[in-house]
Amino acid sequence: MRLAIAAALLTASMGAQASCFGSGSFQTCTDSSGNNYNVQRYGNTTNVQGYNPSAGSNWNQSSQTYGNTTFHNGTAANGISWNGTTQTYGNTQFSNGTDSRGNSYNRTCQRIGNQTFCN
Repeated sequence: MRLAIAAALLTASMGAQASCFGSGSFQTCTDSSGNNYNVQRYGNTTNVQGYNPSAGSNWNQSSQTYGNTTFHNGTAANGISWNGTTQTYGNTQFSNGTDSRGNSYNRTCQRIGNQTFCN
C-alpha cells in the first residue's frame, strides 16, 4: 500500500487519494487513511517520506526519472528495502522490481479514459 501511494503521488496512477498543500517543489499531504507524506521534488528526483500515525511508523522512497523511465527505491517501516523500475510508453506503464517483502513483481498497467487496468 505504501508503495502504491507513493507511486500514485509520483505517476498519478490509481491509489489512495491524498490532499496536499505546498509548492511544486515541496508538498505536505494527508491521505484518506490519515497517513502523512512530505514530497520534495528537485530536477528529475522526487523524495517521499511517509508517516503512519496509527502505527507510529515511518518509510521513505526516492525516485529518479530519465526520459520515460523512473527508477525508485525506498525503505519500509520494518527497515526492509524495495526497488523498481517503471517505463511509460503512451498510456501503458511497465513496472518491475522487488517489494518490501523481498518478492519480485512485474506489472503492466494501461490507462483507458478515466480507468487504469493492470495485470
